Amino acid sequence: MKRIFFLFLLLAHVASAQEISIIPKPASVQTKSGQYTISSHTTLVAKDKEDRKAAEFLNAYLQEVYGFQLDIDKKEKKDYIRLSTRKQAQAAKNDAYTLNVTPQGVTIEGDTYAGTFYGLQSLIQLLPVEKSASLKIPAVTIQDAPRFAYRGMHLDVGRHMFPVSFLKKYIDYLALHKMNYFHWHLTEDQGWRLEIKKYPELTSVGGFRDGTIIGRYPGTGNTNQRYGGFYTQEEAKEIVKYAADRHITVIPEIELPGHSSAALTAYPWLGCPGTGPYKVEQTWGIFDDVFCAGKDSTFTFLENVLDEVMAIFPSKYIHIGGDESPKANWKTCPLCQKRIKDEGLHDEHELQSYFIQRIEKYINSKGRTIIGWDEILEGGLAPNAVVMSWRGEAGGIEAAKQNHYVIMTPGTHVYFDHSQSQREDSVTIGGFTSIEKAYSYEPIPKELTPEQAKYVLGAQANVWTEYMSNPAKVEYQIFPRMSALSEVLWTAPEKKSWPDFEKRLMTQFKRYDLWGANYSKAYYDIMASVLPAPGNEGVTLKLDGKKDIGQLRYTIKGKQAAQEYTQPLQLKESAQVTGLYYKNNQLIDSLSLKVSVNKATGKAITLKEQPSEYFPGNGAFTLVDGIVNEKGGRDQQSIGYSGSDLEATIDLGTAQQISSVTVHALNAGGTYVYPPKAVEVYGSADGKNFKPLGTTDKVSSVEGSKAILKVAMSPATTRFVRVAVKNTQTVPAGKQGEGEKAWLFLDEIQVN
Repeated sequence: MKRIFFLFLLLAHVASAQEISIIPKPASVQTKSGQYTISSHTTLVAKDKEDRKAAEFLNAYLQEVYGFQLDIDKKEKKDYIRLSTRKQAQAAKNDAYTLNVTPQGVTIEGDTYAGTFYGLQSLIQLLPVEKSASLKIPAVTIQDAPRFAYRGMHLDVGRHMFPVSFLKKYIDYLALHKMNYFHWHLTEDQGWRLEIKKYPELTSVGGFRDGTIIGRYPGTGNTNQRYGGFYTQEEAKEIVKYAADRHITVIPEIELPGHSSAALTAYPWLGCPGTGPYKVEQTWGIFDDVFCAGKDSTFTFLENVLDEVMAIFPSKYIHIGGDESPKANWKTCPLCQKRIKDEGLHDEHELQSYFIQRIEKYINSKGRTIIGWDEILEGGLAPNAVVMSWRGEAGGIEAAKQNHYVIMTPGTHVYFDHSQSQREDSVTIGGFTSIEKAYSYEPIPKELTPEQAKYVLGAQANVWTEYMSNPAKVEYQIFPRMSALSEVLWTAPEKKSWPDFEKRLMTQFKRYDLWGANYSKAYYDIMASVLPAPGNEGVTLKLDGKKDIGQLRYTIKGKQAAQEYTQPLQLKESAQVTGLYYKNNQLIDSLSLKVSVNKATGKAITLKEQPSEYFPGNGAFTLVDGIVNEKGGRDQQSIGYSGSDLEATIDLGTAQQISSVTVHALNAGGTYVYPPKAVEVYGSADGKNFKPLGTTDKVSSVEGSKAILKVAMSPATTRFVRVAVKNTQTVPAGKQGEGEKAWLFLDEIQVN
């Protein structure tokens, strides 16, 4: 009889443990037998004003999701959920909390009011994911605290703006994931979105554009429809308060000195003499329109703007942008050149530093601190600035080594405007960042010492909205990656586990459904990777599916009927392979991949110089993997070089006759990306002595944002093929970003 009783207790404990699915994962979870039922008879106990705000958040959630609310009282009754912030709350810094659930009730104690609020979010995740009038939750004790002090999400409203109601929902999403910073990107080339009373034309003129590009840049046309709007100062204050009630700080971003077309359209005198006319931009990219650094009136204007901004936003941090600011206008501006001479500066990069530091001094004088994108390192870092590292981690590493605080936000892992699927069915900016990749991010770079690592405040994900014109698309882009990032920022690395997170993600999907949120199902996608084959003969195609959920099959067009996928496929000739993913004998996903095999496919390849760390693709093998990037995006199927040439040497394995070499490149000049200036081909029998075989400086064909260059030559026998691809080096005169380094992107080299 005793054995049966203990078995019952064990099963009850296991059942309770299985019901606990909290993201981000808490530091300590101790399950107990029993459960507590929340019903309309439960009393929410909150003894002070701040804890009452948390209680009201829970009530709003219960009403929206389950259709009922609880009474809020200062006195404890029989059935209770007690919110209690410890007396030492103001002295504590780590926002820790304890959540204790017994059959009698629930107690949440926080070291700070924020800690109590975070404990409430864990309680919400103990609730059933099915609607019910009475909510059973497992008995448990949770002790928890965040890893990083800065846990953020960004939203760009310059390219596309969103109603206040959605901004509040977005802030609620942050709260439900225990995030504490909302970076609100308010000004852009395509629209100025915040009312500034001293300069009303910033919004009446700069807040509207006369059309919007259709499709992915360079686009298929223009809507030719007026688009725009702005947030009044009262609406902005409403957002700030709404966020503060959820222990979220709103950081405003006012872009300078670049990304300023909208402001210059409203007030042309802010630009350099001889530039313009200006317009609120209708397409995406980087524009030469920048604030003139040679006029004191420019700084007076910006100081007046920032005065109104700081009156609205009490945040310690004010983001001033500082990224992607072309220097072409400054180079020809007599006032800017005079400023360089008068201030003893060496060049326009130091002029940018002067501009940032002058703004920083003003903001510091108001008791605030600036944040800038990592370009503010160029020409010398402002003394007290916080660096937001987006172009990989290099800027953040450099800043931390200089004892500057850093917020990590690298495009490689936390740009949520990138595609989540290898075959994205909606238009995105490109790139490919799966939820697995987002979850794998570690904000502390290994290059930093433990002392330097203390300067990393945390990280955030960026949500740029060129291709997000409605709230549903924003939700689709952030979920489920936001859940992954929340665990990266909250949970200690030793507590993290991708397999464990996957299990909890299944419940999180049900929560998204409960919230009515739109989210990507890319987690269930068949994943494909192309790898070198043994002996460099063709390629190996590896397919991955969620084996514990369904069954993976594949076909080869014209050659192989559907059969179970059991091992990677060796492909020595061109083929179209389709993966088929079944659950309960129903097809739930499919993936078709075309592998084009030529003499270079799968062969050993070396690069003279490695690609940019920001766009490494899959290394040199990207160029001979047989996959042609038909969309022309900057993703894993291409590698990028900034201002430098690409030289690749391919070993065909044996001496073979060749007659052409074809290079597939990206062409998107508005974003500094240009096709090759020329392609040169050389051959060698021994890999040491090369002779010219052919060259071209003409684009053979253009397919959307793809440029194809083909070098036709007299048939020649060679084993080693060297392909020298010449970069344009700098953006041509008259183009956006004139004089800046040009990017070169290649995705495939074909030898025939």
